[in-house]
Amino acid sequence: MSKDTSFHLKKTLNLKGKIFDLSTPIVIGILNVTPDSFYDGGLYENEPAIIERASTIIEQGGSIIDVGGYSSRPGAADISEDEEIKRVTAAIKSILKAYPEATISIDTFRARVAAVAIEMGAAMINDISGGALDNKMFDMVGKLNVPYILMHMRGTPQTMQSLTDYDNILLDLITWFEKKVYQLNQLGVNDIIIDPGFGFAKTNHQNFELLKKISNFKMLNLPVLAGISRKSLICKTLNITPEESTNGTTVLNTIALINGANILRVHDVKEAVEVIKLIEVAK
Repeated sequence: MSKDTSFHLKKTLNLKGKIFDLSTPIVIGILNVTPDSFYDGGLYENEPAIIERASTIIEQGGSIIDVGGYSSRPGAADISEDEEIKRVTAAIKSILKAYPEATISIDTFRARVAAVAIEMGAAMINDISGGALDNKMFDMVGKLNVPYILMHMRGTPQTMQSLTDYDNILLDLITWFEKKVYQLNQLGVNDIIIDPGFGFAKTNHQNFELLKKISNFKMLNLPVLAGISRKSLICKTLNITPEESTNGTTVLNTIALINGANILRVHDVKEAVEVIKLIEVAK
């Protein structure tokens, strides 16, 4: 595919009136208010810790704080909608009390959770299931008129790692995204971000294949997000723990950016921002 097609990409994102220019990549900082997330579970379960984490994301140059109340690690326990709402609304309230101008994304696959979070002040929905786990989600995104991160996954967090058979993983994903984007467009949703879903219903080999070919998703003419931070493709390859994967994350974020990613979703904001700055200077 010719690199010239990148000039037709949608390069701005409107989050409650704030316009983000994606011609230079931006960073989303992760804030999981869960006891069982694979890396940071249990770290941000009270207001002081939540505010401190939000402060770190903002001060280190993160553009968006992604708040999640449901762990999506493989085999994670299921929780009720009410419990998820309780977790994320408390976090959003705390963040906006301390930082009224903060831009927040809600990481959820449930339409009701998304609606409550947007009402509380979140500005974007990050759905790991691409609308597959709640058939009300796409209609809700259209109703709320907010940007939507459309991520590819099969099954659920409890079953996804057994669903890794593809005819051709790149073509299968592009076909899947085309169908989903069309459905969203029909509902009036145009601010869509593509997320290949690294680590979700993909083998280690498939993850690296998608990383190498991430520029191919630009044919959809939408921004592309890379969520690689401290994931198993790093840990399994290097035989290390998530806690030891800072360097590996930086290396793969660099590759993702070189191959065309517009957004990095990370635990380590400072390192990701530095990678972007260095790549921009080196162009």
